[in-house]
Amino acid sequence: MIRKIQNDISPDPTHTSLNTEPEQEKDVCPICGGAGYYVLDVPVGHPLFGKAIPCECKKEEYQRLKLRRLLHISQLPYLADKTFESFSLREDELPPAQVENLRRALLVAKAFAEEPHGWVLFSGGLGTGKTHLAAAIANERLRKGESVLFVVVPDLLDHLRATFHPGSDVRYDERFEEIRNAPVLILDDLGAESSTPWAQEKLYQLINSRYTMRLPTVFTTNVKLERLEPRIRSRLLDQELTTYCHLDVPDYRLRDQTRLRDLEPELNMLPYLSDMTFDTWDTRVGEVSPEVADNLARALDLAKAYAEQPHNWLVLTGPYGSGKTHLAAAIANERARRGDEVLFVVVPDFLDYLRAAFNPESHIPYDRRFEEVKRAPLLVLDDLGTESATPWAREKLYQLLNFRYNAKLPTVITTATPIDQLDARIRTRLLDPRRSLLFALIAPPYLGDPDARQWRRG
Repeated sequence: MIRKIQNDISPDPTHTSLNTEPEQEKDVCPICGGAGYYVLDVPVGHPLFGKAIPCECKKEEYQRLKLRRLLHISQLPYLADKTFESFSLREDELPPAQVENLRRALLVAKAFAEEPHGWVLFSGGLGTGKTHLAAAIANERLRKGESVLFVVVPDLLDHLRATFHPGSDVRYDERFEEIRNAPVLILDDLGAESSTPWAQEKLYQLINSRYTMRLPTVFTTNVKLERLEPRIRSRLLDQELTTYCHLDVPDYRLRDQTRLRDLEPELNMLPYLSDMTFDTWDTRVGEVSPEVADNLARALDLAKAYAEQPHNWLVLTGPYGSGKTHLAAAIANERARRGDEVLFVVVPDFLDYLRAAFNPESHIPYDRRFEEVKRAPLLVLDDLGTESATPWAREKLYQLLNFRYNAKLPTVITTATPIDQLDARIRTRLLDPRRSLLFALIAPPYLGDPDARQWRRG
């Protein structure tokens, strides 16, 4: 027997109607009485005792609400142009074997979008089309009016972390269930997340749950599968569940041979620092004490040696105006003069550059912006520690530096912030003597004006 739940939504007190007749019974759902839920009349101890069960009369409305909630944490609004029709097989630029490779991946994506079942794993390098195919699946499901959740894995973890904030309007368990039980879940950029124990455990719980329930799921990754967490990797490679597509084609974004020095000017500051070279470096002899002058001379020698053979990290610390940025720019200018790819970014500008990718009018997707910086052959990060210390900013900086630390990519970092005040995860990497050389400039702020310098000697 069903016990109805009375609809407790009161009518608008300001609303008046000449019709005082009660609604006809035929307009009211006979199961829930218009409440949208009903309770089964079962004995105490029954699994459904006291539980409100959604009524079929509200099924479409619940589906629309669920779709809106999923889109709220999804990046799909920014990927609306990623469709099967806009996916290029690149027949005019690739050999037949690679064109066929893309065609097979496209057919797999279309088949999944038509009837989602099992798992699909797209792997491959940057710019091979993995995200495009995954987003096309999601957009096709939305076109059919079906619920789907598309989310970048590091952002997924950010959404989960945000639920612990006192001001969050959704509890952690609600958000996790929302993601875990999504009718179709698409996880983009698996392997790009920070490898903290918490992150690994949450991902495993999510993926293992969907594995157990055999829920339709799509993954993309540009890391080698052996680098994924073993428990996750074993489930991804279950041949009875997963269709595996490796996109073995070059990065389509590099077909025009765009170089780092041609990036948007608001990101790469090196063109504006061309006057900062080793030849224009001032050791400030006569202005500062012999100890400080010696410190500046050793800093110059160290920077020149690094510019001669960049490897690992060089971290320059010291007060504002002590010369850190000049030396970092001099290293970058020297390597650029020799024809190397060099990217010089100010940390707050880098974070603004990433945020701009979420603007619907942005012509560069977030993942490309981040990869441009993350994989730069030589990266200079100026003014670390001056960025806004939001959880998002800290996580993005950690993801960037952790990747370059593990990949052993040459990186020059300047900071006026005491090392012990930086994020602990970043600090441990900066202080690792195997990968990082730390040098502190002790000079006072450089005044530049000869008259002012004479006054200081005064």
